[in-house]
Amino acid sequence: MSISHKDVQHISALSRLKLTEDEKDLFGSQLNDILLYVNQLNELDTTDVPPTSHVVPLKNVVRPDSTQPSLALDDALSNAPDRAGNFYRVPKIIE
Repeated sequence: MSISHKDVQHISALSRLKLTEDEKDLFGSQLNDILLYVNQLNELDTTDVPPTSHVVPLKNVVRPDSTQPSLALDDALSNAPDRAGNFYRVPKIIE
């Protein structure tokens, strides 16, 4: 299977790309090279190879959830540039 000039035009139209004639020729040859490589891969015998989603086995390392006391209010607001009671005061951003 090979990609024709018309196929490249169709793909560029679907992807909303305006390609020059030189770009169409370049991308057409690159797509053909990709398809040739995929055909080479299809020739490999993979009958005894189990399907995988990752090449390297991964396992998430997470700590268990535990309840801890939270930061005291005065400590949390100690570095606030502007404070209004128990809250941070910020500049108005809505006009």
